[in-house]
Amino acid sequence: MNDMAVEGVQAPLGADLASVAFGPHHAAVRWSDGARTGSVEQIVSFVGELEASHRPRWVWWAADPHAVPLVSAGLVLGRCWDLAEAHRILAGGWEADPGHVWARAHGLDPAAAPRPTAGDLFDFTSPTEPGLTSSAAAAGPTRADGHLRREVLSPDFLRTPDGVSTVADLALRAAVAQRILLAQQHTRAVSTAYSESAAALLCLELSRDGLPVHRQTLESLIAAAAGPRPESERHAMEIRRERDLQVLRHVPGRESTDLRNPVHVRELLRAVGVVVPDTRAWRLEPFRATHPLVEALLQWRKAERIATTYGYSWLTAHVGPDDRLRGGWTACDGAAGRMTAQNGLHNLPAPLRPAVAAHPGHVFVRADLGQIEPRVLAAVSGDRRFAAAAQSDDLYAPVAADLGVDRPVAKVAVLAAMYGQTSGPAGEALRGMERSYPVALAYLRSAADAGAAGRAVQTYGGRRVPVPTSDTPAGRAAHGRFARNAVVQGAAAELFKAWAATVRLAVAPLGAQIVLCLHDELLLHVPLEHSAEVAALVTSCLDDAARRWTGSRDVRFVADTSIIERWSDAKP
Repeated sequence: MNDMAVEGVQAPLGADLASVAFGPHHAAVRWSDGARTGSVEQIVSFVGELEASHRPRWVWWAADPHAVPLVSAGLVLGRCWDLAEAHRILAGGWEADPGHVWARAHGLDPAAAPRPTAGDLFDFTSPTEPGLTSSAAAAGPTRADGHLRREVLSPDFLRTPDGVSTVADLALRAAVAQRILLAQQHTRAVSTAYSESAAALLCLELSRDGLPVHRQTLESLIAAAAGPRPESERHAMEIRRERDLQVLRHVPGRESTDLRNPVHVRELLRAVGVVVPDTRAWRLEPFRATHPLVEALLQWRKAERIATTYGYSWLTAHVGPDDRLRGGWTACDGAAGRMTAQNGLHNLPAPLRPAVAAHPGHVFVRADLGQIEPRVLAAVSGDRRFAAAAQSDDLYAPVAADLGVDRPVAKVAVLAAMYGQTSGPAGEALRGMERSYPVALAYLRSAADAGAAGRAVQTYGGRRVPVPTSDTPAGRAAHGRFARNAVVQGAAAELFKAWAATVRLAVAPLGAQIVLCLHDELLLHVPLEHSAEVAALVTSCLDDAARRWTGSRDVRFVADTSIIERWSDAKP
């Protein structure tokens, strides 16, 4: 492997790549001029040695499952190429099974790609009958038309040394083809594939490590909202009834009302003079002072959500004996590309946040990107005047000066531009944006026109975002608004993941871990003695990632970074 390239140095195509494939008992590594096959344990050890000596870019069909043994072993891999994530950039959407990945990478008709008969490369533990590997080995892994053979997609294929070796070889070939296609599709798409792949690897680490919590605090907060832990089903019904009565006591004679039925709740509200078309919380907020029932109902909803979704069953199922909240993570939501998480990691109710607490000897370093989407718009549109406004700590202040309006109006104008709001005060503010920042608005208008016509749009990093067609004016307008926002939100997600990937490697030698990625926010669990150094690194990594991502320093990106003991300590 002496010819393996260092990034930035000319080398044979794919010379910097090393692919891995794992089955239940066997695994394989493949690189440009060599291969190694062995047990799972042997290959995990070999990957660690190769990472230390050559630092290749690791290739796999998908991080889950093919990087799971490596992450479970505690290896910190520097660079990777995830075929599924790269495919999602090329094709858009979520579907990224190996048959389609191979077809797209090699210019084949995806509709002709074979479907696995039972499971696929992402589910190698599914039971199937043995004997498929030999036929594929005799005929080769691809059909006459270039598509992968169905046998290769079978989970049984990964049960033999020859099978995992073939899958690793196919992964290496697919990565080379994908990299060529991405470079042809968009100037930044290869770099985006690097950071998206790193984000998929980070997702495995997030799932493994979990979010630190203080169990006693969490239990007491649940109890405060939902009552004590039920001792029986009858006790649970009594607690639920008592919670309901805290609302129904404000309307004597209606104690039989079902608060979980929106129709019944609307009737209850109408009885006290509150007439609303629906019972959403934001709809009821303006009526808090109208009648005590409204305030009681809003408080009941918060308690009910904790009781039913984040109660004792949730705590038992998802908080481990090491006091870590765990859930599955994905690097791309299948739309514009945001990271997603399960089990409350992305939507933990605010009343429970005090329980997210650093473990002894540690603190959190929390960093939240400021005004990220407007700053991204300034960068991706190339509007120099808007970029100049983004040099300020508060982007909305210079925008307000440019528009000749107050700051709140300026903020409305910027949000109206990105989200396509054209009526009321937002419409007048938007016209001011058109005059002051025509290049940024033209960029958004172009995306909206494409979306209204049902044409796919591309993010700044080259991700294809499909948009459906519509036969109605309302549908076309909605698709236009979606596309207008997707090019900004998608680019913001790309920058965020490039930042997170940079932080991940920078802080690892200090024993720090990213434990939460929430939209535009990073939360790191850090040894107390390294907290100041990690906080500084998080900020410098943002500067580095933004400079690489935009190719300039024309737009300034900022983060509010703090060192805290509990997540709730962070300022809003």
